[in-house]
Formats: sequence, C-alpha cells, structure tokens
Amino acid sequence: MIRRVRQAYRRLRLGTRLALGLGALALVVFAIVGTALTTYMRDYLSAQLNEQLKLAQVAQSRSIADSGSLTGKKYYRWYYAVYDVSADGTPVLRRPEDAGDLPGDPAGVADFTALARAQTSTGEEVLRTEHLRGEGVYRLRACSAGPGVVLVSGAPMDAIEGTVRRLVTVQVVTFGLALLALVVCGRAMLRRGLKPLSDMAHTAHGIASHDLTESAARLHLRAHAPGGGPEVEELRTAFNTMLEHIDDSLAVRARAEQRLRSFVADASHELRTPLMSVRGYADLFQYAAANAPEERDRHLARLRAEAARMGVLLDDLLLLARLDAAEVETPLRMADADLVALVEQAADAFRASHPGHPLTVLPGPDSVRLRLDAHRVRQVLDNLLTNAAVHTPPGTPVSVAVSVTGDAALVRICDEGPGVPPGDRERVFDRFYRVDKARSRDRGGSGLGLSVARSLADAHGGSLTLAGAAGPTVFALALPTTSSG
Repeated sequence: MIRRVRQAYRRLRLGTRLALGLGALALVVFAIVGTALTTYMRDYLSAQLNEQLKLAQVAQSRSIADSGSLTGKKYYRWYYAVYDVSADGTPVLRRPEDAGDLPGDPAGVADFTALARAQTSTGEEVLRTEHLRGEGVYRLRACSAGPGVVLVSGAPMDAIEGTVRRLVTVQVVTFGLALLALVVCGRAMLRRGLKPLSDMAHTAHGIASHDLTESAARLHLRAHAPGGGPEVEELRTAFNTMLEHIDDSLAVRARAEQRLRSFVADASHELRTPLMSVRGYADLFQYAAANAPEERDRHLARLRAEAARMGVLLDDLLLLARLDAAEVETPLRMADADLVALVEQAADAFRASHPGHPLTVLPGPDSVRLRLDAHRVRQVLDNLLTNAAVHTPPGTPVSVAVSVTGDAALVRICDEGPGVPPGDRERVFDRFYRVDKARSRDRGGSGLGLSVARSLADAHGGSLTLAGAAGPTVFALALPTTSSG
C-alpha cells in the first residue's frame, strides 16, 4: 500500500507535488499552533477555576468561623464538605446537616475524605482532579478553614471541557478551510509560476519531433513565455542559449557537409581529367608502339606529365586532409630557420622558372630567425609566387618584402597584374576555386594552391590574407615570432 502511494506521488506533476508538500507543512504548523492554543486555553481556564475555588473557600471559611456552618449563596453543582480533625489527626465529617452539600455517590464522598486526609497530613492546600461517578470531572480543593477544621470544595469542569471542545472544533474547521484554500491557491500560483518550465518542456518536445539527421536541419524554436522570477529567467536564457548553440552547430555541420560534398565532387572532377589523359595517352602510346615508333617518346612524355600532375594533386589533397586532422597528427616538422633565407631561395627558384616576370626582393632585415617547418613555408612562398605568375600577363613585375611588426614576421608578395575581381576576393582561398577556371585548368592549376598555403599558415599559428581592396594583388603571410629560437 505504501509503495503504491509512493509511486502515485512520483507520477504527480511538480506543481501538484509542491502544493501537497506545502499543504503538509501547513498542516504540521496548524497542528502545533492548535495544540499550543488549546493547551494554553485549558491551563488558563483551569487557573481561573482554581482561583474561583480559592475565593469561594475564603468566604466559606469566614462563614464557618462565624456561625459554625456553611451559609450564604452556593454555586450550582458545587459540593462542599467540612471535616473536624480529631486528636489523632484524622479528619471526621461533620453531621450531614452541618457538613455541607455532598455528592450523592459514596465513592465521591470517599474522594473528598481522601483529599481532607492529604491536607491534614501536609498542612497545606491540596488540589486534585477527580472523576465523580454520575457527576463528571471535578476540580477538588482542600484547605484549612480554622483550627482543627478542613474544608473540601469541588467544582465541575464541564464548562472548561466544553469550551476546549468548541475551541478545538473551531480550530479544525478554520484550519481545514485555510489548508484547503492554501493547497488550491498554492497549486494555482505554482502552476502559473511553473508555466515557463512547461513552455520549455513543450519546446523540448518540439525539438524532439524535428529530424536532425538532415543536413539542412535547423532549430528555430525558442522558449519565450515570460514570468517565473529570476531563477526561471536564468534557466530560460541558458535554455535558449543552448538552442542557439545547437542551431549554430547544425548550421556549421550543414556547411561542412556541403563543403565536403563540393570537395569530393571537385576532387573527383579534377582527378578525372588527368586520369582520362593518362588513359588516352596510354592508348596512343600503345598505338604508336605498333604503328608509329617515332611518336612513342612524345606520348610517353605526355603520359608521365599527366601522371605527375595527378600526383601533385593527390599530394595536395593528402596534405589538406592531414592539416584538417592536425589535432591528431601534425604534418609539420618544426625547427629553427631563417625566413629571409627562405624568401631568397624562393625568389631564385621563381626567377629560374618564370623568367618573363621580373622579381624584386625589397630591402628588409638581414635575418629573421623563426621556429617553423622550412619545407612547408617554402611551399607557401612557391605557391604564392607561382600564383602571381600564372594569373598575370608576361612581363608583370612581382615584388617580395619581409618585415617584422610586433610579435609577427610579415612576408608581402605583390604583383602589378589586373588584380582579383571584387566578387572573387572572399573565395580565393576556397578549395578548387578558380578566378579564371578555363585558363587556370589549361595552365595546370587545380585550385588548391592558395587553400594549401592558407592551411599551412594556420598550422604555423599565423595567417594568410589578401590585402587591399582593388588594384595590385597583395598576399600577406604572417608568422608568429613568439616561439622563435
């Protein structure tokens, strides 16, 4: 039975459980207050009755001393007994006509006599509460009414008990109504106060009904119900912040999935071209080997060139994959190196491979020692310089400048070509993106050079940006100097 009650209680809503808990607490408080009030009232009325008995016995003692018997007005249902103390100290009830008003039951007279003996033995007034058969509960008081005389008086306590019973009844009814009103009103107030929590629960159920497996899934639901106090407002703010974070994460995931699809599609497209070329030149090589031996070497050279191109593309894809997973295994081999020397080496290689583009290394520091991967930084410089040669007409000047500002070393590569169109500036670092797609593919570009360069710069803790808004193209490579050796 108790187990069932507990299970039923646990199934109740929070507002109902709080209201019942508040009612139980109020019931305990009402019980304590009612008990204290009833006890105080009983004690107060009993003290008044004792005082009334005392005053009545003072007057009766004077009557006994003056006339030898009880005279004067007597209270209704009050009993009196006068005892004379014998030589041996035993109280003896006077003659019935002089003894006073006695209970009709002999057992009641015996109670009066026992109280008189107790007063005689102690010499002080004695108070007792006895139940007289056929009469009810009485308060008995024995005192000395003069030399050798003991007066015992009894007053009914029906009025006290009746008053206490009426007080208890009033308390039960009043406290019961107050408890009922407290539970009902408290439940309504708690329900209103917990409405924002219900709104959050409704929002959570709405979220649960969404299919978050779709790549375009978004969470536009928010908890907006006002009220509830500062604590609920704090919870609502945290709840909405969590939803916004989840929504942003879903958007990032959707963009990442879209980029992955585009990356896979672009990679497949870029790999298809050299593969088809390899297949075509392989067929031509087979045909030339059988029918035109003088063409065989030329077809073999083209076959190797296409295979090399595909190898470079695969190397770039592998490097990007390793850079994306740099938290697992970094692809960099850090060591102390001179950035100025790397720039000069890249410049010499550019002059040898692109003689139609004059290159100038602007004056700067003689040496900039940094902790970096020299091979990868050289790859970044080669990519940027090659990009300047591929996307500018022959004869376009190119310049390189090295400087140190604050905690970063800066390499600026500038060409005097037509520049990057405004609509393409934000996407030049995207993978497989080409400003001039047809010309870039003809010249062998895969659209990964700038993406690889930026990823390598980020892996070094630096940055690669396209400076300026229009005019000459300026790429700025920044590398941190804080970890220099």
